[in-house]
Amino acid sequence: MLDLLRSMPTGVRVLLVYGFGLLCLLALTLPLVVAEAIEAPISPLGLLWMLLLAYLIFTLTVILQRKQAAWTLSIGLASLSLPLVLVLFFWAGVPGAAAGVGLCVLLFLSLRSPAARRWFAEP
Repeated sequence: MLDLLRSMPTGVRVLLVYGFGLLCLLALTLPLVVAEAIEAPISPLGLLWMLLLAYLIFTLTVILQRKQAAWTLSIGLASLSLPLVLVLFFWAGVPGAAAGVGLCVLLFLSLRSPAARRWFAEP
């Protein structure tokens, strides 16, 4: 397993760091969702968080397995950084939006490399 992780292209590593960071962020905000679930069993925020958790866990698992379907899922995971630009703009202004755009560009450019595309080779 360590040899597999050492041979991983940089673009896939960047995506995995982003994915696990997003997973940690969702886990830290989960008490808010649980507190809301006490008042109402089904809430829009709860549904969104559960969908994001399911998508993130499935995508990260498939990426680590090097499946061909992970290529499309990884593009979808990188596209989750686009709403982050707006959130950072409202929280931190123009410097936050610039950081969000930089993250978007980094994710998409790192996934476009041929080595990253070859990583997803398992049927």
